[in-house]
Amino acid sequence: MDRSPLRAHWALDPETLFLNHGSFGACPTRVLEEQSRLRARLEANPVRFLHRDLPDLADAARGALADFLDANPDDLAFVPNATTGVNTVLRSLRFAPGDELLTTDHEYNASRNALDFVAQHWGVQVVVAKLPWPTPSPQAVVDAVLARVTERTRLFLIDHITSQTGMILPVASLVRTLRSRGVETLVDGAHGPGQIPLSLRELGAAYYTGNCHKWLCAPKGAAFLHVRRDAQPLVRPLVISHGYNSRREDRSRFRLDFDWLGTNDPTPFLCIPKAIEVMGGLVPGGWPEVMARNHALAIAARTLLHQRLGGAPRCPEDMVGSMATVALPDGFPEEPSVLGLDPLQERLFLEHRIEVPIMPWPKPPHRHVRVSAQLYNSPAEYQRLAEALEALPR
Repeated sequence: MDRSPLRAHWALDPETLFLNHGSFGACPTRVLEEQSRLRARLEANPVRFLHRDLPDLADAARGALADFLDANPDDLAFVPNATTGVNTVLRSLRFAPGDELLTTDHEYNASRNALDFVAQHWGVQVVVAKLPWPTPSPQAVVDAVLARVTERTRLFLIDHITSQTGMILPVASLVRTLRSRGVETLVDGAHGPGQIPLSLRELGAAYYTGNCHKWLCAPKGAAFLHVRRDAQPLVRPLVISHGYNSRREDRSRFRLDFDWLGTNDPTPFLCIPKAIEVMGGLVPGGWPEVMARNHALAIAARTLLHQRLGGAPRCPEDMVGSMATVALPDGFPEEPSVLGLDPLQERLFLEHRIEVPIMPWPKPPHRHVRVSAQLYNSPAEYQRLAEALEALPR
């Protein structure tokens, strides 16, 4: 089977077809080597590293990330993952009885749990906009969301790219329209950075959180929270630490609160500049080519799977980034797995060494297979997936 020559830049198991970059990412070996170098430097003198060196190193990492996201570095805070970013915003805001918190039926489960928890705490209502599925256009998503907005809507939580379906949602249009109606937006951009071009300045969302360990390919534990300048006084970190009573005047209260949250390993986010450099250097066209190649491969994989399994695409190509979902025929076994994964996903791994997520969407027994496309993948790998799915008894 032909494999991408770029796979050599990752330490992936050679016996496994890894078609699931979207879940946790995969970090190139050169970035991991940079993390090891930083960890060795940290452990050689923890006091020097954490007290004397870290502020400048963190500023450099924040600056590189800000350039990549077209953002002001002073509006960025490092967090370990996008779920933490969502929780940070939701736990900071205050609501009153009668308020409504709006989201969609495609929202990521962890973020939806955080929204439900906060709604219960404040005694407010979660309103869910049901998106059309299949989805004919971005405008259909906009229409479905706006139909659920009322004078009581206080906040809108939305995935930029959905986990269950891999769709790119029309976030920019919704942020702009809702803000004109006095409603701010919290964007769960877990899959956004590195999968699609981003300008946080142009987007204008009050809150945007994204992972750097997925499509940016930084180490696990690297993510960010971007808060628009006028919204920063409302947001506090989940952990209150030394910044709370700091008398420093050279940094904003937002920066002081978020820059030090206690002793932890800062090397994941310090590796963000290296991840941006390494990934952008793997192909001649840099990051634009990375995104374009991954998109083209995802579309080709989707087309192939539909040809082999039947059915039709569930959304147009311009709503696909580097992930694509394909509806599977009904009839596969439905017994729950002891690991909490779909039994079909387990069979593909155990019997065919294919790592790919099976999504029970929109609800069992309906399923979708969600394929990811990263530079280390090749068209032949999706052919193998199609053959394995056809071979499984039902």
